[in-house]
Amino acid sequence: LELSGDEALLGEMERLRPAELLCSEDTRLPDALSGRRGLRRQPPWYFELDSAVRALCGQFQVQRLDGFGCVNMPLAVAAAGCLLQYVKDTQRSALPHLTGLSVEQREDSVILDAASRRNLELEYSLSGQHEQTLFGVLDRNVTPMGSRLLRRWLNRPLRDRSILQARQQSIHWLLNNTGYQVVRDTLRGIGDVERTLARIALRSARPRDLIGLRAALGRLPDLRDLLAAAEPALLVQLHGRLDLPPTTHELLCQAVVETPPVLIRDGGVIASGYDAQLDELRALSTNADNFLLELEARERKRSGIERLKVGYNRVHGFYIEVSRSQSDAVPDDYQRRQTLKGAERFITPELKNFEHKVLSAREQALAREKLLYDDLLERLIAVLPLLQDCAAALAELDVLSSLSERAEALELCAPELVEQPGLHILGGRHLVVEQFTTEPFVANDLCLNEQRRMLIVTGPNMGGKSTFMRQTALIVILAHIGAF
Repeated sequence: LELSGDEALLGEMERLRPAELLCSEDTRLPDALSGRRGLRRQPPWYFELDSAVRALCGQFQVQRLDGFGCVNMPLAVAAAGCLLQYVKDTQRSALPHLTGLSVEQREDSVILDAASRRNLELEYSLSGQHEQTLFGVLDRNVTPMGSRLLRRWLNRPLRDRSILQARQQSIHWLLNNTGYQVVRDTLRGIGDVERTLARIALRSARPRDLIGLRAALGRLPDLRDLLAAAEPALLVQLHGRLDLPPTTHELLCQAVVETPPVLIRDGGVIASGYDAQLDELRALSTNADNFLLELEARERKRSGIERLKVGYNRVHGFYIEVSRSQSDAVPDDYQRRQTLKGAERFITPELKNFEHKVLSAREQALAREKLLYDDLLERLIAVLPLLQDCAAALAELDVLSSLSERAEALELCAPELVEQPGLHILGGRHLVVEQFTTEPFVANDLCLNEQRRMLIVTGPNMGGKSTFMRQTALIVILAHIGAF
């Protein structure tokens, strides 16, 4: 996206609310941005166009950037190059999940300046909270990625009628056919697949991330069955995007145990039967328990000490423990390993030899498991584009089913989008005010057209003038995200 003028820039900052803002050291910023938290000044050469083009082409593995629609957008390309370099500097790892550029044109969306965004309280109230906002009323998504997508829709209402009508038709179908609630129940608990895939791409995913991905992939057949008879083009498209080969789900089922530990370094993540070499190394450790029980019984009999026990800790390894009062009765081949307040710990040549064998097997097993885990991540990265597209489809289905729930619960109707300029509202309500007032909300009508382009709204203080104007704007925004 390329902008001209401070007002347009401030409007985009209000829309995007970025956590960090990258800016050249020699660029003058508007006063409203110069002291902004998260502002990161970068060297001017980070914004050089030629360097940016080379870096982006290398990242996306293309010869030219023309296919991304950024021809004649040198400022945007330079900014994208700076952003890519910044991410590489901070992440210090490969970024296979960054596969292209997405170009936004201002004329494709309803333009709202910064002041309008704040006062309409789309996502944040004037006090900075999510409560008592349009997003707060609409967000009944059951996945984090659905909530994020709804935010993007609200902050960038579209003008393309074909997209908006496709969303409306999908909501109609979900209301009248499968039952949106069944879709929501299937999506519930599916987790944040988008964030999981990002961690996989950065090779920082933890075992339980893979369990979440496995559970999500396991729900895809049910979701496809629910959408199998869908007629709206958008739902047909989503149905297709959820059609992943079963190999990835099968791989995760075979590779990872049902309930893995938090970290791979704890071991016990890779399932038995997945790798013969790992199973063999683990068998040595498993058989060790039987050997230790046998050794304990033999040493009790040999020493005559009934309370003798064999144990292990990470600091001192394996040991034979007896009470201090009986320490003088141990056989001559016992070597003292540790003295405690009420006990003595010893080791024998036989136990020392066994310790070396078992600990070596455990270390090898853990190293093998780490190698297998890294290989598993690489195999997931190989199909990352398919998984990312599937996650995006899940998010969109979540938003559509959430908007279906809101349409029924709040008794909303589908707006009719026409070519002629005008605005005709019957029984309009301010959804946010209506939710947070104890008195019944009085619905309002509005008619604007070629002959009636303006209304003068009068009335006493606190009479509802501002509410009426904001209500009208919110209804228009709802229409331009494809909602009822």
